[in-house]
Amino acid sequence: MKLSTWLPVIFLMAIVHAQATETVVLLHGLGRTYLSMSHLAAELERAGYHVVNLSYPSRTLPIETIASDWLPTQLRASGAAPAPRVHFVTHSMGGIVLRQWLAHAAPAERANLGRVVMIAPPNAGSEVSERLAGFPPFRWFTGENGRRLGTRVTDLPQALGPWPVDAPPLGIIAGDRSLNPLFSAWLPGPDDGKVSVASTRLAGMTDAVVLHHSHTWLIWRADTVAQVLSFLRVGRFDTAATPKK
Repeated sequence: MKLSTWLPVIFLMAIVHAQATETVVLLHGLGRTYLSMSHLAAELERAGYHVVNLSYPSRTLPIETIASDWLPTQLRASGAAPAPRVHFVTHSMGGIVLRQWLAHAAPAERANLGRVVMIAPPNAGSEVSERLAGFPPFRWFTGENGRRLGTRVTDLPQALGPWPVDAPPLGIIAGDRSLNPLFSAWLPGPDDGKVSVASTRLAGMTDAVVLHHSHTWLIWRADTVAQVLSFLRVGRFDTAATPKK
C-alpha cells in the first residue's frame, strides 16, 4: 500500500496520541460535586483526553485553603501535577479557586499548564451574592464562600486582579439565558440567572463566547462541550459555530 494512503491514518493516530498525553482537570462550582461535571468529563474522555474530575469542599473550606492546600494535594495524588500537559476547565466558583491557586503557585507548579476554559465564572463577582449575603438560607446553603463572591473591591473575585500575563491562555464561556427572573433583576445586562455576562470577563483573557443557556445547564449542553474542545485544541473558540458577543 502506498505511503500516501497511510498518511491520513498516521496523522489521525498522532493527534489521538497527543491528546492522550494531555490531562484536563475539572473544577465544579459552589455547592456542587464532580457529578455536575460528569457529562463534560465523559465528552473530554471521548475526545482522547485524560480527565481528572474532582469534588472539593466548596462550602466548608475558604477558597484560599482550597487553592493553597487541597488543590495541590489532589493534583499530586491524581497524577496531574507531573503530567506532560495539564489544562483546566472550571464552572462558576471553580474559576475563582483556580485564579487563587494560580496567583500563589510556584513556577514549578505552573510549568506544565496548557489552556484554561472558565464556564460562567463570577470573575467580577455577582450581585446575587451581595443581595443574599445576609439571608440565613443562602448562608447555610453556600457555607463559607457564598457571601465572599460579591462585586466589591474587597470581595475575593475583584481582589484577585487581572489574569497574569505569564499565565496560560484563558477562554471564557458565558450564558445569557436566565431561569430566575428575580435574580436577573439584580444583575446588569444579559445574564445566566446567577452571573452577568459582563462579570464573567477578565482582563488578560484570550477569547470569550456567549451561549444561550442558564448558569446551571451551561455545562451540560453540546455547544458548550464543542467550544471547550475548540479552545483546548487551538486556543480559540469556534466563532463560525457560535457568534461572539
